[in-house]
Amino acid sequence: MLGKKVSSADRTWLVACSAALWGTDGLLRKPLADALPAATVVFWEHVIVLVLLLPWLPAALRALRRCSPREWLAVVAIGAGSSAAATAMFTAAFRVGDAVTPLVLQKLQPVFAVLAAYVLLRERVRAGYFVFAVPALVGAWLLTFPDPLDVRVTAARAALLAVGAAALWAGGTVLGRYVSRSLAPREVTVLRFAAGLPAAAVVVWLQGAPVAVGWGNATGLVLLAVVPGLLALSLYYLGLRSTPASRATLAELAFPATAAVIGVGVLGHHLTVTQWLGFALVVGMVTTLGWHERVRRVPVVQEDPRREEMVAG
Repeated sequence: MLGKKVSSADRTWLVACSAALWGTDGLLRKPLADALPAATVVFWEHVIVLVLLLPWLPAALRALRRCSPREWLAVVAIGAGSSAAATAMFTAAFRVGDAVTPLVLQKLQPVFAVLAAYVLLRERVRAGYFVFAVPALVGAWLLTFPDPLDVRVTAARAALLAVGAAALWAGGTVLGRYVSRSLAPREVTVLRFAAGLPAAAVVVWLQGAPVAVGWGNATGLVLLAVVPGLLALSLYYLGLRSTPASRATLAELAFPATAAVIGVGVLGHHLTVTQWLGFALVVGMVTTLGWHERVRRVPVVQEDPRREEMVAG
């Protein structure tokens, strides 16, 4: 993502590798969520990534000065909402729920992104959109509860936190598309963490969460920030630039597949038959929606093709 030179070779494998790295998020985040408040984890994620991005910060700030007031507000919203608040909600979902549900419910992000684009950017949504959205939402319900007719408050809370995070990330995707008219993807990424760090610090202060994490958690925090964070996002943009969109969409299935394998095989979580059905519906419908939008002549949503590379939000 930080480079400018693009190869013409197909890099579907690189998109799959980045998606698999996202799937390791649960393995790294779950222990940290159990040991530390969500606000503390998110704060240090932003500190670590911003330190790594410091060489590109001056250029990003110069680019921001040339932006309009609305674009300034959009950048702040991306940092405070999509980067700080959404990640805190996502981390909290691990604390009150299992290790698989938050990761798979994150696959609802494209559904929310389409709705946010319609509201914020006035993009047109056709009736066919609900053919994909309704089954995906039904799948999310089945995935959340081991018995879909037995609603547990704890499970509902974890699901709401995960879905809320997905909605905020979707809003960040739309706002990222908006500011991409004036800012390069690299600059948006740097400014996202630069704006998110003060917001994460405010959340730590308001909640009275500790800043000190202890050396025992340091390695996990660095790995969380670098592997499913900055490294995965960088590989994703690098691969997407020279990979057909339909192949890239299918390659992203490595994300929930890796998350499920880690959650069930490593973290000891077990899914019921209906949860596996929900898993299949969420992944299948969201992936099919992305494939449909990229290959069909008449998409269910009218999108700006110049902003396609901002899908990771």
